[in-house]
Amino acid sequence: MEIQIGLSKKVLDEVGESLQDYLANTYALYLKTQNFHWNVKGPEFFSLHLLFEKHYEELADAVDEIAERVVSLGFHVDASFSGFMKRSVIKDSKKIVSANQMLKELVEGHEALSAVGRPLVSRFQDLHDDPSSDLIIKRQAFHDKAAWMLRSHLQGH
Repeated sequence: MEIQIGLSKKVLDEVGESLQDYLANTYALYLKTQNFHWNVKGPEFFSLHLLFEKHYEELADAVDEIAERVVSLGFHVDASFSGFMKRSVIKDSKKIVSANQMLKELVEGHEALSAVGRPLVSRFQDLHDDPSSDLIIKRQAFHDKAAWMLRSHLQGH
């Protein structure tokens, strides 16, 4: 059945593509955060291990919410690693890094998602897709707060 929610096919296509890019970035940050959760070492192990866990659990929920929005707009989610890698600006961490480097990379990842998401809010509002705009607004609040929390661990280093 054709989707009849008051948005044109052109609008659905634009929003769907943008959300799939946002999903890929969110998944890349989720995977990086979980990797760092498993591999963090050093004197701040316990606090960082817990913080990374809290963040990757939040990101896992976000991945599901974003993907479900994409599907509700009539699209197939390409949830392959190769598909996500093509769409994501967040790059994989392929080497063993220090806890401080993990923090820096995660701050950069959250800030990148904020930068990717910020223009989507007004664009989706201009397209009269308030549910997608609201979804990104909620994600922005999380990413801004997560970046602040992670950045705070770097103070004095």
